[in-house]
Amino acid sequence: MPPRLRGRLPCPPQLRHHPQDIFICWRCQYATAAQASTATATTPAPSPSQMTSSLPPASRYSLSQPPSHRPPEFRKSQLLRSYVSLLQTTPLILLFQHNNLKSMEWVSIRRELSRALQKVDDSLVADGRAPGAIGPAMKLQIIRSNIFEPALRVAEYYNPSQSSIAKSLQTKGSVLPQKEDPALTHALSESAYRAALNQKGKHPLTTLLAGPVVILTFPTVSPQHVKAALQILAPQAPGFPAPTRRANPTYWDPSVQDGLKKLMLLGARIEGKVFDMEGTRWVGGIDGGLDGLRSQLVRMLEGFGAGLASTLESTSRTLYFTMEGRRNMLEEEGKSNESEVGTTAGSQKKE
Repeated sequence: MPPRLRGRLPCPPQLRHHPQDIFICWRCQYATAAQASTATATTPAPSPSQMTSSLPPASRYSLSQPPSHRPPEFRKSQLLRSYVSLLQTTPLILLFQHNNLKSMEWVSIRRELSRALQKVDDSLVADGRAPGAIGPAMKLQIIRSNIFEPALRVAEYYNPSQSSIAKSLQTKGSVLPQKEDPALTHALSESAYRAALNQKGKHPLTTLLAGPVVILTFPTVSPQHVKAALQILAPQAPGFPAPTRRANPTYWDPSVQDGLKKLMLLGARIEGKVFDMEGTRWVGGIDGGLDGLRSQLVRMLEGFGAGLASTLESTSRTLYFTMEGRRNMLEEEGKSNESEVGTTAGSQKKE
């Protein structure tokens, strides 16, 4: 039987390209002579920055599922992430301590709170001082204190750009452990855990998060809404009086009053700063809200400018009066000398 001769099959017509293009057929595994003659492979020279900088560390994980210090499949981990996001996006948070409130009491308190905030929204919109209602975005929710406290430390003290791990592991061509990759900057990463661990017990709100805590979140800083919320949740005369029975009879229902007896104001976190009860009530007691605070600041600056101008003018005015007094004194002395000289000359002529 004659031997079989294996020859190369010609390239199919659908794989043919322009003569100037370089194409290596998957069957032939070679390029034509015309293509090889026209092809010139050139590699650009590296830039100075590429020659001096080190190679980025190689990562061995999927970008869609980055590794975490805390297992992401647990509910506590996802709750921590939600708390960190809440703290990073919410400028104003009121903290209250609660003690075994019943479900009906929570429902009644939330009802009265939403009504009070709706009245503030309507008044602000009617006056043209607010673009829209922000009361529905406010939320009264119970938190897990043992998870909210580390989330607070992560939100306050963790800065991905200044991570010590990112600085210490920038070695040339290093293959990093998955959990210690500096590219990981999420709230469950190893760097976030270490940054929060170094600040354990140092945040001012740590002592307030020891028991059952409920928070009231505000999407924006609004003293009017703070005052309305304090009048419902923590009334105190005369600055924050509770609604009267005639104005709001449902506020005095037993379910509402029994629930309010179990609530106590602890403080607030406003624009990243911690306020105690007095500071929180001071923010809620600002007349006119932020517009009133701006007008007070403008009046204070105007008074300061007027006082500075009067001080500068008084100095120049005092100098002017001093020089004028000295000039008048010299003129009077000159006149008296001339009169004395004239009387002396007249007496000599008579003699």
